[in-house]
Amino acid sequence: MKKALPQRGNSLSRPLTKKFFTPLKQCLLAFVLLAAFIAGCRKVTEDAGLSGICPVVVSTSPADSAVDVSIISGLSATFNEVMDPATINSSSFTLMQGTTLVTGTVSYSGLTAYFTPSAPLSLNTKYTATITTAAKDLAGNALKQNYNWTFTTSASADITAPVIISTDPANGVVGVVLNKRISANFSKLMNPATINNASFLLKQGTNAIAGVVSYSGTTAVFTPSANLTINTVYTATITTAVKDLSGNALVADYTWTFTTGAATDVVAPTVISTDPANGAINVLLTNKPSATFSEAMNPATLNNASFTLSKNGVPVAGTVSYSGLTAVFTPSLNFTANSIYVATITTAAQDLAGNALAANYTWSFTTGALGDMVAPTVISTDPLNNATGVTVSKKPTATFSEQMNPATINSSTFILKQGANSVNGTVSYSGTTAMFSPAANLAPNTLYTATITNSVKDLAGNSMLSNYTWSFTTGTSITPPALGSAAMFGVFGGSAGVTNQGLNTMINNGSIGTTGASTLITGLHDGTTGDIYTETPLNKGTVSGRIYTAPPAPGTATSFAIATQGAIDAQIAYNSISPAARPGGIDPGAGELGGLTLPPGVYKSASGTFKITNGPLTLDAMGDPNAVWIFQTAAGLTVGIAGPSGARSVNLINQAQSKNVFWYVGSAATINGAGGGVMVGTIIASAGVTFSTAGNTVQTVLNGRALSLNASVTLVNTTINVPQ
Repeated sequence: MKKALPQRGNSLSRPLTKKFFTPLKQCLLAFVLLAAFIAGCRKVTEDAGLSGICPVVVSTSPADSAVDVSIISGLSATFNEVMDPATINSSSFTLMQGTTLVTGTVSYSGLTAYFTPSAPLSLNTKYTATITTAAKDLAGNALKQNYNWTFTTSASADITAPVIISTDPANGVVGVVLNKRISANFSKLMNPATINNASFLLKQGTNAIAGVVSYSGTTAVFTPSANLTINTVYTATITTAVKDLSGNALVADYTWTFTTGAATDVVAPTVISTDPANGAINVLLTNKPSATFSEAMNPATLNNASFTLSKNGVPVAGTVSYSGLTAVFTPSLNFTANSIYVATITTAAQDLAGNALAANYTWSFTTGALGDMVAPTVISTDPLNNATGVTVSKKPTATFSEQMNPATINSSTFILKQGANSVNGTVSYSGTTAMFSPAANLAPNTLYTATITNSVKDLAGNSMLSNYTWSFTTGTSITPPALGSAAMFGVFGGSAGVTNQGLNTMINNGSIGTTGASTLITGLHDGTTGDIYTETPLNKGTVSGRIYTAPPAPGTATSFAIATQGAIDAQIAYNSISPAARPGGIDPGAGELGGLTLPPGVYKSASGTFKITNGPLTLDAMGDPNAVWIFQTAAGLTVGIAGPSGARSVNLINQAQSKNVFWYVGSAATINGAGGGVMVGTIIASAGVTFSTAGNTVQTVLNGRALSLNASVTLVNTTINVPQ
């Protein structure tokens, strides 16, 4: 009898089906279900506005499809969450001109990545920027897909010549100190390579003065190699060899003179007080001996050679510092109990005129028997305990009752938490204050708890008696308003036009416009087309961009349409920064902003007017380049006071940027009627903006925009640098 042949799938296939294919199908099914679940979770998370799955790009500069972009402009992309800096580089952030890769450097700060081209871009050219999926957040999540945007550069280069808007000393000043550093401020960013000893000269008569030339921001500085001579006239010159970033040179050499002080100052400085006093006893072991002088001293002459400390003839190691009128000796170690110390200021210490002490100054003191046994305490914090509305860029600080041992102030003893989660950051210590600097901005509307543990110690080794803890709540994160097409305008005069008086008015990196007739633009010409708008021999100003008006010529139907859209977008932006749209603004100076230093936030005048008259206003971004300020006034804004020295300025520090400052003005804004000063931010006023006063020749500067909705804008020798 023949044996039956094995049927297909009997002895071999069936066992494989049971033992292999069935489990495989089950695994595949499970994988498909898991993938669907993850995709569902991802969609739910994204629909909810959460950023825990994939980071996204929320804004770019230039914006997508932007036109007339400056050829010296940098690029940036802002994310919805903190990214891993190691993934933001020239591979993940690229710029292309067609198929050609543009070279440049990539950096990352806060939530924003920056691309800085190695050279100016080409005119009238379309570029494509890309953030690739190689960019990841701190959890390792990548962008879902590459993010691309395009922009087109301006059809013409910046042809506006730079000017010098101020010098220090000013022209004609007398009584200048002998150790003066001479500086000049330009109207725009300059090419540093053109600012050197050949283009920035200082002379006494025909004799050149030796010195070093440096450049930072928009300021060039000449530092003489030696003190100047008394009672002497000096002449400083900036030549036409200096150029801006577009290659434009000064129209002519700029020269000014000043005279040094007439007094010879042969009076020797003296030590007027010491701490400890001569003969003092029971001095703390942590004391830092100091000496206060009768006048300002030359810091370079106060050091370990001219300020010494000894015990029993043996030198004590330490460091010497100088501030104000006081020199301080900081010992490397605590003093020894029950010991006599001798401090000496030698004749090597000199004042600013080079006069030395007439003789060495010596004093002695005796330390106590027990030393410092007092426990240190935290005497203040910033933010205060239970503070609300704290800016998301805040760096919490704690101030102690005495000098602390810096080695004990660190991330183990100064802790910041959100709930049970520790916040990443670095800890620093200076003076008597410890600071916690978060690695990224804090979350909005969130409660945080800061703790200083009792492991911190003072210089004598005393610990705090217990941990010190305080809490605060952040406020809502502030976002800048969308300007739309209004962003291109340095000046907009509603339907009433723009008037220039003077020969030195310049609109850099921007255009001007009005929905009125072209005849309402006076004293200006279009730097792109050359069209002239009612200029006179005494009233000529340059617009680096275009001038947009209604007809008659050179106004056209097209330029009127562009101006109309600009007016619409300016009104939208105005409404978006109003108290109704941005409530909760505070008035820290009762309407007076001068002399204040303000963190990012919304500020609203309680009286309806804001002034900057008591000194400069300083805006501190605290290291956040995206920090935003919004100032709201129901009526007017006044900057400066009457008189030749009445100009007031707005200063930006710690990465604050003019493009992130906005002014909501319910009526009219008057900026430095006396002429001069540097104003900052985009001013959107209902009833007009006026800069300086007719007849003033001192340059007034606005780093921002002046947009008037319903009235004209008046410029008198005004430089407006439009933020990019």
